[in-house]
Amino acid sequence: MEIVYRPYFDPEFDTLIERIHPPRVSIDNDTCRDCTLVKVDSANKHGILLEMVQVLTDLDLVISKSYISSDGGWFMDVFHVTDQLGNKITDESLILYIEQAICATRRGSKEVRTSLGREVRPPHVSKERTALEITGTDRPGLLSEISAVIAELECHVAAAVLWTHNTRLACIIYMEDDCKGGTVAGVNQVAHVQAQLENVLEAHHREGEKRSVRVTAPEAGRTHTERRLHQLMAGDRDYEECCSSSSGGGGRRQQGRYRDGIKVTIDYCKERGYSEVNVRCRDRPKLLFDTVCTLTDMQYVVFHAAISSKGPIAIQEYFIRHMDGCTMDSESERRRVAQCLTSAIERRVSHGLRLDICTDNRLGLLSDITRAFRENGLSITRAEIGTHGEKAVGSFYITDASGQDVDRDVVEMVRREVGGTVTVVNESPGRSPQTTTRSIITSKSSNVVEGQSNVVQVRPRFSLGTLLWSQLERISGNFRTIKS
Repeated sequence: MEIVYRPYFDPEFDTLIERIHPPRVSIDNDTCRDCTLVKVDSANKHGILLEMVQVLTDLDLVISKSYISSDGGWFMDVFHVTDQLGNKITDESLILYIEQAICATRRGSKEVRTSLGREVRPPHVSKERTALEITGTDRPGLLSEISAVIAELECHVAAAVLWTHNTRLACIIYMEDDCKGGTVAGVNQVAHVQAQLENVLEAHHREGEKRSVRVTAPEAGRTHTERRLHQLMAGDRDYEECCSSSSGGGGRRQQGRYRDGIKVTIDYCKERGYSEVNVRCRDRPKLLFDTVCTLTDMQYVVFHAAISSKGPIAIQEYFIRHMDGCTMDSESERRRVAQCLTSAIERRVSHGLRLDICTDNRLGLLSDITRAFRENGLSITRAEIGTHGEKAVGSFYITDASGQDVDRDVVEMVRREVGGTVTVVNESPGRSPQTTTRSIITSKSSNVVEGQSNVVQVRPRFSLGTLLWSQLERISGNFRTIKS
């Protein structure tokens, strides 16, 4: 037998720089009158920007501006943040949580997340439950049929998130075995659940249409739920036919004008050797997360970026390269990036009437709620539901079967059938972060970090980025786009 010798690489070497220079986080409430500055500098690594944005958005903080720089192997960023009411972040426990959570994302520490007095969002359920991932063609009543099968198999829904876009659907459902408790882990049980749900999807799919049902066991490193939804929908190619694009500038520029006021342009910045991506659209919560998530999952590195909001309009400017160091030189690549960014922005835009539901948690609850919608001719365009103690709390965006506004008499019938507390929220698409109503399964900021007293304070450490903070603060305060 031939013996092959290979060089040995210590797996700890990849994280050596991060351990020598872990992220330094500074919370500044003095520089700006109307917002808190969250400053981060760290050794650079692919995906670090997304991790930082994810921490802030999971806490429902509004990012109004940001300046990003990551040249030379070092990452620096300034986030201008407020709470949902437009106030500064002054709660000491919340500030401590932000500092600890951002550092924990690079060190792999679990202390911060396990110290929370509650779950921040359904994305964190993914570490404890069996996950069911479904993609396919959207149609009225599909979620009702799926949840009915799950209830029939005596599996309890701990949380569920559903997005629809461009006739496609992506859904992640976290399940428990209601009989035995814990996860749905048996091989035969998992296969049975998957087979039954595949039958539901196949019953209404035309030949050649894509569909997928995947059951995954709990694992510590599972992808953040909303990032995974973006991945599922992009993998299902929901971005196709979402916009019409035209190119200009001799093939060096890709420009798209899309519905809902979304505009994405891509240029080649010759003097700097970057592809320049400009996004202009209506501002809304989690917009930055959605665009950064898309660029990261498409294997692009953000070297510089400027993010700002002008009234109801958000402007994002990115200077990027692919991970292999190349820029977007082909028209087809620029078109695909523009389409994917547009779809990422559209997926979370709210269509339909929002119903907030709070009721006692029980087996088959999701099936009962969605059956009430289906029997009254309503269609779900987006949904998010989870458990909060003994209660189930969720939000559903609904239209009639043709996609039109819902008759209020029908809503009253649904309210009576569902039981518990059902609140109608008038929320128009693309609502600005300052006027967006409360988020589900989330307490006020002052209660976010109960039980946080055992977390060790992070002491400021010197890093190479410290020398550049004065310049970065000046740029951030006198904010303009990079190109200007």
